[in-house]
This record gives sequence, structure tokens and C-alpha cells, in this order.
Amino acid sequence: MTRLIRQIFSPRMLVALLMGFSCGLPLLLTISLLQAWMRSQGVDLATIGLMALVGLPYTLKFLWAPLVDRYTLPFLGRRRGWLLVTQVLLAGAIVVLGFSEPAKAPTVLALVALLVTFFSASQDIVVDAYRREDLSDQELGLGSSLYVNGYRVGMLLASGGGMIMADHIGFTEVYMIMAAAMGVGIVTTLLCREPPHPGGTPVSLKQAVVDPFVEYFQRSGALGLLAFVLLYKIGDSMASTMTIPFYLDTGFSNSEIGAVVKLFGFWATVGGGLIGGVIILKLGIRRCLWIFGLLQAVSTAGFAALAYIGHQIWALAVVIAFENLASGMGTAAFLAFMATLTDKRFTATQYALLSSLIGVPRVVASAPTGWLAQAMGWPGFFIFCTLAAIPGLLLLLKYAPWSHDRAGNTPANA
Repeated sequence: MTRLIRQIFSPRMLVALLMGFSCGLPLLLTISLLQAWMRSQGVDLATIGLMALVGLPYTLKFLWAPLVDRYTLPFLGRRRGWLLVTQVLLAGAIVVLGFSEPAKAPTVLALVALLVTFFSASQDIVVDAYRREDLSDQELGLGSSLYVNGYRVGMLLASGGGMIMADHIGFTEVYMIMAAAMGVGIVTTLLCREPPHPGGTPVSLKQAVVDPFVEYFQRSGALGLLAFVLLYKIGDSMASTMTIPFYLDTGFSNSEIGAVVKLFGFWATVGGGLIGGVIILKLGIRRCLWIFGLLQAVSTAGFAALAYIGHQIWALAVVIAFENLASGMGTAAFLAFMATLTDKRFTATQYALLSSLIGVPRVVASAPTGWLAQAMGWPGFFIFCTLAAIPGLLLLLKYAPWSHDRAGNTPANA
């Protein structure tokens, strides 16, 4: 127990937590908080809807990730140098966004918001690479869970905290506070260590762009691993897309949804991530992919049970607690496993590609969920989402067998 506590509170785990906060903070500054600001200024819904396009850098970040692997800035090292630059530029872009005028200059607002998402996505690239190179395979599970928890706290500050503050001090002042909060990441970057420099890193831009893909697709089962990345959380993603309409149709009020689903659910997810990280330390990443994947599927089936139970607060609380705990644990194991798939020579590029793939099922597979729910009814829809988890679990038989050693070796390092 003493050893576990030392691991949780070690400097490297604290760095993972604080860098997660720094990555989660900017995300909703260009989504929910910006939407609220624009609407309060009388901007039409069509323009607000188009602003979703400023989030494209998050899905296209693998295009410039090779630059981070190829070039080392002349200060702070290969990872920390890029981290400091992206964080300072991101804080500056947030300040400029705060002084924009949503109603008078929506085009300028969109361009500045695009800069925020570009620098935010760039920070994500470097932080993911740093975490992979700074932590051992055995530490990645706990480190990923702390990163995710820090990320969620950052999102909570930007969305819930930002909305509350905006009622009292105005949106411009809120963005100034958020820019100042980026100081957490900057200070962390200045104080943390530079991870060990792996041998064989790219010495030309061509190597940085081509070699990561050549190295990956030369592995045995490369396409199957990509299929696993796409499918492991697909059922969970499909179900979560339609939960708000489901709660409302079941009779829950907005206040009940806010109190139970958002506030209570947030802490359940944070707890799930932390518990998942601790369990991964004990059992290894691969075994936890099995356990947490099965729990995710069962928790999705819980929504079908709630559809039969109906409007009961206790039932909603039980389902939300179980689902968010399972989702938090599953996300920790999934991110840790993805990190171990990368070759440390090309960490930024390969992790950026894999993390971009995570968004595909969230967008593509979630698109028909409204039609499916309407055609099947709520119980049938959530049972369907539960069954959708099976292909991802079956791929574990080949790519993460239960009998594999607890060290969690992967095709990247086996």
C-alpha cells in the first residue's frame, strides 16, 4: 500500500495530472463557452453551428505531428521545448479570443478560435508523446488515468466554471482567467524533467513523415490493431450520443439530469479513472482491457434496464455511477494500450494518428443513432449498443490475450 501511494503521488504522476489539466482546459473554450458567448451577443444559430469547424485541428493533428518528432528546439529539450512554445502561444491566442467581438466580427472570431484549437491540438501532440516517453509500460495505466482526470477537471473549469463566472464578470474576463490558468501547464513544463531521448529518431523530414507509417504497417497484424482502436469503445460512444434525449423521454427534468448525470457523473468518472489506473498497476494493461471492456458493455445494458424501470432517481444514480466508473476505467486502459503501440522514435506522429482514429466512431457510427433509437425503441437501442462492443472484445483474443504476461508487451516493443 505504501508503495502504491508513493507511485500515485510521484513527480511523474503529478506531471501527467497537471498536463492533463492543461490539455482539457482549452477544449471547451471554442465549443460550449464560445457558443454561449455568441448566442448572448445575438449571433444566429447557423453561424454558431458553423463554428464547429474550428475543431478540425483535433482530428487532423497527425498531419503536422512529424515536425515535433523531427525538429528539436534549441532550449529545454526535444519535448519540453515544443511544449513551452505551444503553451505560450495557446495562452496568447486565448487572450486574443477574449477580446474578439462575436457579433461585429464573426469571421475574425472564427480565425482566432481556429488558432486556439490549432495550438491546443499541438499541445496534445507533445503531451501524448511526453507521457509515452516519460513513463514505463507498467506506469502508463496509472499515468493515463491521472492524465484523463486532469483533463476532465480542466474541461469542468472551462465549461461549468466559465459559464458561472460569465454571469458575474463577463466573457472577456472569463477568457483572461482561462489564459492565466494555462500557467499551470507552463510552470509544469519548466519544472518537469526531459524524458530520455530514444536512439534512431528521424534526421530528415522525409524520415519523420514516412518512417512512422512504414514502421507501423510492417508489423504483423497492423490493420487488425487499427480495427481494434476503432471498435473497442464504439458501443459506449454510440450509447452516449443519445443519452440526453433518453433521459428527457424517460421523464427526468433538466435539474435532475444536471445534478445526477453531470455533477455526480463527473466524480464517478474521475473515480473510475483513478481506480482503473491502480488496477492496471496490479493486473497489467491487457487483462484490464478485458475486464473494463466487459464492464463497459454491461454498463451500456444498464440504460436498457433504466428504460424499463422508468423515472426513478435512485435507478438513474445507479446506472450513471456504474457507467461512468466503467467508462473511466476503460478509457485509462485504452489510452495506455494505445501509447504502448507507438515506437518511441516516432511517438508524436504515431500517437497523433491513433488518437485521431478514436474520433471516427464517435462521429461516423454515432450519426445514425437517432434513427436506430427511433426504430428500435430505447431498450432495443441500448441492447444494440451493448452488442456493438462484442467485435472489439473479440479482437482482444488476438491482440491482447488474457494469458499474456503482466508486463503488457505489445507489437511496438515485443
